[in-house]
Amino acid sequence: MAFDGRLLSGVSTLAAVVESGSFVKAADALGLSASGVSRAISRLEARVGVRLLDRTTRSVRLTDEGARFYEQVAPHLDGIEEAATRASGALSTVRGRLRVDVDPIFSRMVLAPHLKQFMTHYPALELELITRDLMSDLVADGIDLAIRFGQQASSSRIARKLMETRVLTVATPAYLAEHGTPKTPAEIAGHLCIQFRDPLTGRTFGWELHRGKKIVPLDARGPLLMSDAGTMLDACLAGAGIAQVLALSVKDLLAEGRLVELYPDWPGETFPLYAVHPSRHHVPAKVNAFIEFCLEVISR
Repeated sequence: MAFDGRLLSGVSTLAAVVESGSFVKAADALGLSASGVSRAISRLEARVGVRLLDRTTRSVRLTDEGARFYEQVAPHLDGIEEAATRASGALSTVRGRLRVDVDPIFSRMVLAPHLKQFMTHYPALELELITRDLMSDLVADGIDLAIRFGQQASSSRIARKLMETRVLTVATPAYLAEHGTPKTPAEIAGHLCIQFRDPLTGRTFGWELHRGKKIVPLDARGPLLMSDAGTMLDACLAGAGIAQVLALSVKDLLAEGRLVELYPDWPGETFPLYAVHPSRHHVPAKVNAFIEFCLEVISR
């Protein structure tokens, strides 16, 4: 039987729709129009003689026949992708285009000063850093890797913890000179506290102090509410109030005396940083190289 390239193309399009959950996202990932994706699926359904997808205005899902068909063909697509990847040397050579979704504060405060060194070390690599409040849909948006704070929901994605960074309560010397220094957890109630809204939940982060197994909630109040960690830090540096920040982002500011840690004897609250990528199988060298780069920068 002669090889049917159109059949392979149709199956690849089906895989993109299934993985992204919509024709529009699949079209973006494939560089096609949504109507082009729809036509490709229709041709594939005509070729195999069954309806593969149930389409509504809000969702797309596999039919029973489609699920059985996809279960059979998906491993073959993985094999083709592996062969192509190995042929290009992507598993052993750091080259090509790398798209990384990065937490904005980590990108600006930690990575940016060291990017020149990374790019000099890998001259055949093109790096695109994407900073957003929320992590991208890795498959649908064509993202190779994400570097994100916070616990990662269980999914088909692979998450590797890079570190735990402490949560610090800080203020500037000027603010403390004007308003006084809170000595106990209870005294925070009398101060201007800069609030931060969690972009994932839409709720304001609650303030706590941790020491061993002891957790003390703080009555943190203030007129400023932020949804960008960089803006919150800048406002704190300008003397607008007390803030809770990640130690990783303010190490130099503390060393320079521009910020003061208020509760050093409550060191127990931490926040994790993860590297997240779509699959554990055949991870390209460029992805591993960037993860190792992040670990190296963190260790400094």
